[in-house]
Amino acid sequence: PERIANVVYNARMGNIHPGDGWRFRGRGLLQVTGRANYDAAGAGLGLPLEDQPQLLEQPEHAAMSAAWWWAKHGLNELADAGRFQDIGSIINTGKPGRVPHGADERKALYDRALQVLV
Repeated sequence: PERIANVVYNARMGNIHPGDGWRFRGRGLLQVTGRANYDAAGAGLGLPLEDQPQLLEQPEHAAMSAAWWWAKHGLNELADAGRFQDIGSIINTGKPGRVPHGADERKALYDRALQVLV
C-alpha cells in the first residue's frame, strides 16, 4: 500500500517530497488526501496536520475534518437543493457534474433512507 500511495499521489495535491503520497494518504471520514489538503484542514481546524497527519485517525479529528470539509465546500447548499450527485462528485473528484465511483449505490441508499424517514 505504501508504494502504491507514493506512486499514485506523487507530485499531486501538494505532495512535494518522497513519501508524501503515503504520509498524506486519505484519512478522516471524508478521506482528506494530499499535503495541500492536510495543510488547509489543519489551518481550518487549528491542528498541526502537516506535522502530525495521524491525528485524522482519531475519531474526534476525523469527524471534525469531515464537518470542516463539508462546510468549506458549500455542501449544505447542495444538500438543500437536492443535488445529491454533485455532493458525491465534489467529495470524490473535486468538481460537480462528474459521476464518482459508487454513485449508484449511494443514490440507492439515499433513496431508501428517504423512504424510511418519510
